[in-house]
Amino acid sequence: MSKPDNSLILYLALVFTIGLSVGGLLSIGVFWLLNRVAPASISNKQYPPTTKLLTGQLTLLGDTFSGYSTFRNPAFGRELKESGVSLRYADEFNQAKRAEMLRQGQADFLVTTLDQFLKQKPPGKIVGLIDRTVGADAVVLNTKKYPNLKSLLDLNLLVQRARSQGQQLSIVFASDTPSEYLALVLSTKFESFKLSDFQIKRVADASQAWDMLQDPKENVAVAIVWEPYVTRARKQGYTVVLSSRDTPGVIVDAIVASNRLLQSQPDKVADLLSVYYRRIDANIRDASGLQNQIAEDGGLSPSDAATVLQGIEFFTAVESKAWLTNGTLEKRLTSTAAVLTLAGRMDRVPQSPKELFSAQPINKAASNTQTLISLVRADNPELADRLAGQKPAATRRISNPSQVTAAPNIGNLRSPGEVKFTRDSAELTATGQQTLDRLVKEVAEFNPQTVAVRVIGHTSAGGVAEFNQILSQRRAQVVADYMRSRGLRHNVVAEGKGSSQPLTNISPYDSRNQRTEIRLVRVN
Repeated sequence: MSKPDNSLILYLALVFTIGLSVGGLLSIGVFWLLNRVAPASISNKQYPPTTKLLTGQLTLLGDTFSGYSTFRNPAFGRELKESGVSLRYADEFNQAKRAEMLRQGQADFLVTTLDQFLKQKPPGKIVGLIDRTVGADAVVLNTKKYPNLKSLLDLNLLVQRARSQGQQLSIVFASDTPSEYLALVLSTKFESFKLSDFQIKRVADASQAWDMLQDPKENVAVAIVWEPYVTRARKQGYTVVLSSRDTPGVIVDAIVASNRLLQSQPDKVADLLSVYYRRIDANIRDASGLQNQIAEDGGLSPSDAATVLQGIEFFTAVESKAWLTNGTLEKRLTSTAAVLTLAGRMDRVPQSPKELFSAQPINKAASNTQTLISLVRADNPELADRLAGQKPAATRRISNPSQVTAAPNIGNLRSPGEVKFTRDSAELTATGQQTLDRLVKEVAEFNPQTVAVRVIGHTSAGGVAEFNQILSQRRAQVVADYMRSRGLRHNVVAEGKGSSQPLTNISPYDSRNQRTEIRLVRVN
């Protein structure tokens, strides 16, 4: 029989006592109480404990990101100490140094994004998930300086025009942050965007990127920033062409425990996760405390703190465990590694992503939250669902295709191959089907509530124009139907353009004009 969790017993006893004192309203008692080659896996080598472990002092490395504010909160530190864990939080903005300090035993935990975890290869495992950004990070186009710049398609035209005049436009973002990773996502997934086309200006913080975007002396066409600058950009008339709300799951923060600590004192890891997620449970019930914490921690106004909070979704212990055990985290690591590999930031995609994380340390925290869910389910099923990480999956379908056709463009996806048809017909070849299967996976990475798909068919100018128009429409429709048949949940609209839009600098009769565009647009 396993040893009982005394902290949970005391936790539940207090809940029941308080609940009975207010006439049996159990939920009130509950609410009051709640009130960035794969890293090396753990080997069989026995690590000697560091001085910090011998004294009970553990060190967690992070930075000033608002999503990490709980780890910096004094109340969290006190509660953690009551559980027998003394934790020191230290800022280390250099991601490579953060990983090296873990390697040298100067730190026991670090918090980072999945892309930086893969890129820096710290000697540890992911043991819990912290948050994912849902709009807090975004790609902003300088519409104020270039009024016609509204999409990645427009950006490509602007780049070509600048090049013809002997100029080069700039892109600015903070290095080794989600902003840089979003730039890599754009460069690997959209055909009209290449980082090599720009003069890259790396800065330390989003505030600097925001200042450079507004500076008329700077030739900045694109800035990638985070909140509160995303909201400020929208309000001031800049174009937010893509945000992390459009790409849910692309930017995920995780907590990493060193292999040394997991080997020598796994109970300390479990205790830290239990206390951390208990505070997250409290914030799920009432976010005002977290908003105040973020405002105080970051020196933000209440409104800016609220804006930041709206762009972040925090994982509960139950949801984090689900990602660790049901294949979701494995899929996200593989997808992230693919972007980094295509961008030349990694040598290869890890062959065994399961070795990069461990679900065992989070079991205690997930069990505590699951017990809480059972207690509140009857009185407050909505809260129970939120504690379980369950969100309503409501995709608003657009009944009128013209709404998708008229929606603001984002850009065309980079095709992994040709969408081929048999000659003069709308029948997909085997190669065409394979290409679409891969494209469906790419589109599935985007949020169906904010992104829709325009399938645009084109032909060359050879033959009868009327036949070309009909053929292009039929081919586009076949592609749209095929993508839906593969389970795509997005709104997909087919359009035929015939030979009316030939490629630039190519004869209208050239067979290369026979193409299919998969264009993403912004809806809702």
